[in-house]
Amino acid sequence: MDTDLQTLSINTIRTLAIDAIQKANSGHPGLPMGAAPMAYTLWTQFLRYNPRNPQWANRDRFILSAGHGSMLLYALLHLTGYDLSLDELKNFRQWGSKTPGHPEVHETPGVEITTGPLGQGAASAVGFALAEAYLAKYFNRPGHEIVDHYTYALVGDGDLMEGVSSEACSLAGTWGLGKLIFLYDDNHITLDGETVMTFTEDVAQRFEAYGWNILKVADGNDVEAIARAIQVAKNVGDKPTLIVIQTVIGYGSPHKQGTSEAHGSPLGEEEVRLTKEFYGWPTDKPFYIPEAALNHFREAVGRGSDYEEEWNGRFQAWAAEYPDLAAEWERAYSGQLPAGWDADLPAFPDKPVATRSASGVVLNAIAQHIPTMIGGDADLAGSTKTLLKGAENTWEGRPAERNVRFGVREHGMGSIVNGLALHGGIIKPYSATFLTFSDYMRGAIRLGSLMNVPAIYVFTHDSIGLGEDGPTHQPVEHVVALSAIPNLTVIRPADANETAGAWHTAMTLAGPVVLIFTRQNVPVLAGDQVRSGVARGGYVLAGDTAETPDVILLSRGSEVHIAMEAYQTLTAEGVKARVVSLPSWELFEAQEAAYQESVLPSGVTARVSIEAGVTLGWDRYVGSRGVTIGVNRFGASAPYETIYEHFGLTAEAVVKAARGLLGR
Repeated sequence: MDTDLQTLSINTIRTLAIDAIQKANSGHPGLPMGAAPMAYTLWTQFLRYNPRNPQWANRDRFILSAGHGSMLLYALLHLTGYDLSLDELKNFRQWGSKTPGHPEVHETPGVEITTGPLGQGAASAVGFALAEAYLAKYFNRPGHEIVDHYTYALVGDGDLMEGVSSEACSLAGTWGLGKLIFLYDDNHITLDGETVMTFTEDVAQRFEAYGWNILKVADGNDVEAIARAIQVAKNVGDKPTLIVIQTVIGYGSPHKQGTSEAHGSPLGEEEVRLTKEFYGWPTDKPFYIPEAALNHFREAVGRGSDYEEEWNGRFQAWAAEYPDLAAEWERAYSGQLPAGWDADLPAFPDKPVATRSASGVVLNAIAQHIPTMIGGDADLAGSTKTLLKGAENTWEGRPAERNVRFGVREHGMGSIVNGLALHGGIIKPYSATFLTFSDYMRGAIRLGSLMNVPAIYVFTHDSIGLGEDGPTHQPVEHVVALSAIPNLTVIRPADANETAGAWHTAMTLAGPVVLIFTRQNVPVLAGDQVRSGVARGGYVLAGDTAETPDVILLSRGSEVHIAMEAYQTLTAEGVKARVVSLPSWELFEAQEAAYQESVLPSGVTARVSIEAGVTLGWDRYVGSRGVTIGVNRFGASAPYETIYEHFGLTAEAVVKAARGLLGR
């Protein structure tokens, strides 16, 4: 390779980045300037992709975990021929552009995942690689390797400081994900200064202890050394690889390179000029792209077309020999559920059962029809009831199994599940842990919601109904806190039959869903409307729908049964009462106004809500005149029946509130 052309191409990446950031007067120039050589090497020599078809199924995945360096990725996407114009680069960080401050998966062609919160991209990369391993085992046959690609992530010091990356990377080493390769931009600088202030560990030794293969490149500008390292990494089939590449942040800036000043602010017009002089670049031509460099980068278009064409031939040969597998592939990648996927959903008898237990039955009834549905738990399978029967567990050196055992790693689990969902070809991956530990994975859930990933986050042990374990394990604010996340559908079913409806609904939604289940047994509700009502988020469970009620009792989850008990008392007193189950506020709010009015007539202002959690949010349904009964404090350690009694979560309390509203 012509070293002059290499240098010209690398400096094209650098200068596009600093020009876009300077024009926006906002951004992070240091990473693109320092990491351009490693990105150039990967994208021109190793990464298999097709700019004309960013969703080609067997492409290598590139994840810029250090998402603040987004202009590095945008420059590469434009130069290699993706549908990202130079005008979009000039519009960096502006309203409506395809070049937001941090990469967003649905905004920019070629972006695989939304990154920015440090560590999330690195952790989700493990999910991408896990998806590749599982799909390869399931679909490949001898002589027909239709799933065969790598996951590369560019990570920085901040990514590897965050605990979420440690959780996920420990798993990657245990599993032996040999097609996962990290390029570590080791520049010893963070936003606040030198890493020696806070980060003196030997990162390479830590990753070696995780079970990773470790390679080192002493000079981040040495393209040949970087290429040799990547090739060695690709030849290691039983371990993920961390390539530690020593770089200089802001390389080429006379006054700011190697300092935190290059990290998160534009260089300034004078420093841009001096930097371009260092590169031997025209100083009077912003966004200048030399023709030779552009032609070199655009070779990716023909190369990518050849990659995909060759793969299409292999795919057709495989499909001809294995038509049933091919049909499964087409269905999975189109996001369609197979015919009859819900044929075995159970109807539960009138016997109290914990909704977590009912959930396990329903999950297995669904998963038996969808072999590319995988998921697991945070070392709590016996409690969350989310193991798939007859399926193997992931294990040391054995990642491609349906029961994914994450260990005690909620945050890493959430991020890995996001990666599974984003990879494609896995229908509805799921995770599971106790509801109180949703705090540990909230960052991943929030990012999954921002990306609208089709993931299911299962949480059990949903309230003070947990009992003796006490307030550390009793969630009170968590249901409402999760409901505050945009794009996230939260469903807390009241019984086993609502649980079946919750799973059915979750499988048909395009975005992320939280399913919340009880530890304690609850009665089973009767009525044809129970399961279908969940899909609408709320429905009339009890009371004559043909007449206007005197009072409406609202609830969700296990407290619906308390409302039902209160309903029986009020009805016996001659009160026209109605019980409304609201398992999902988000789904109910999405219904047409007429349906909402039929369930909650606006003329009925006597309303009482009850839930074993904070009352925040229920005011939208009970109004200014209504009464909310809940738990606006932490729980206590005692049998759950005792806790409910002491906290006033009783039918008597609901009846008393209703009588007060009715002046009785």
